[in-house]
Amino acid sequence: MFRVQLPSGIATGIGGLPHRDAGEAADFVLRKMELPSIPTLPRRSPAEGSIVQAMVGMQGITVGQYGSIAVDANRVDPLAPVVTDLDHDAFVGFRTFLDRAHAADHVGPVKWQMVGPVTLGLALMRAGVPTSEAFEAAVRAVRERLQHLLDAVAIALPLSQQIVMIEEPSLCELMQPGFPIAPDTAIDLVSGALAAIETSAVSGLHVCGLTDIASQLAAGPAILSLPVRQEVAESAGYLVRFMEQGGYIAWGVVPTAGPIITSAERPWRQLCALWCELVQRGADPTMLREQAIITPECGLAAHTPAVAERVHRFAGEVARRVRDQATASRWVLGA
Repeated sequence: MFRVQLPSGIATGIGGLPHRDAGEAADFVLRKMELPSIPTLPRRSPAEGSIVQAMVGMQGITVGQYGSIAVDANRVDPLAPVVTDLDHDAFVGFRTFLDRAHAADHVGPVKWQMVGPVTLGLALMRAGVPTSEAFEAAVRAVRERLQHLLDAVAIALPLSQQIVMIEEPSLCELMQPGFPIAPDTAIDLVSGALAAIETSAVSGLHVCGLTDIASQLAAGPAILSLPVRQEVAESAGYLVRFMEQGGYIAWGVVPTAGPIITSAERPWRQLCALWCELVQRGADPTMLREQAIITPECGLAAHTPAVAERVHRFAGEVARRVRDQATASRWVLGA
């Protein structure tokens, strides 16, 4: 497994961005994010939506002119190869970022994200593909697409460490009655996707909400994305063991649903309050700061570029405070 090697409290993005111009989006993440997050731009084109982007190139899937998806359930074949065409409209944001970053001689780490096999399998099932075939096809599609994109980033940015987040919003429903696959099966599917990343990059898991943390950790991510909510403290024991083994937590400090906040003060106070509760339950305060990544809570595709800039400015301010505290802690311990 590739170990996480990032500065304390580095700030990055989660999910999609609202930009309609791929060049502006690439410049935004290179300029405003300490850890650039390769953008997906569903407002530029629906083909860049996470599920559509994952389906492109699968047998039996047709993407229409405006990003609409048609699924021929009879032609979906779990054993058919998946074609990744970076010239396709679904990958404009991805391709443009690589071009801009390469031209700028970017050598630092980069992050990107892809929908996971559970969420993709559910989408195929809802489109009429039988359950067993839907999840088999999703597993193969995700693994092949991950390898294609890992290779593309490595060619364009050979000196950049890659951090790849598997996005599984459907895991929020994992423990609900009627979920089409067993929890253990779902975790195994996610674990397989994370394992495909770990041969050449750092793996992470983002659920976009708060669900069973023990189940998420059982999938084996090196980075776990969590919203800053007091309920997280109830899983302190799991998180302590995760961090002791070298795991990082990407803290979603800036809410992205509802009215957007006007300063970094409230996110900072909420993060400090949660960390204090975790420390009371056995977490190492230095480890919390050293192994923290700072992000918005979820993607920003539903907002505007101006809101995205404000959210990332606040995330950056929280990240600087985390770094300052981590530096002070190291100085005190070394004194």
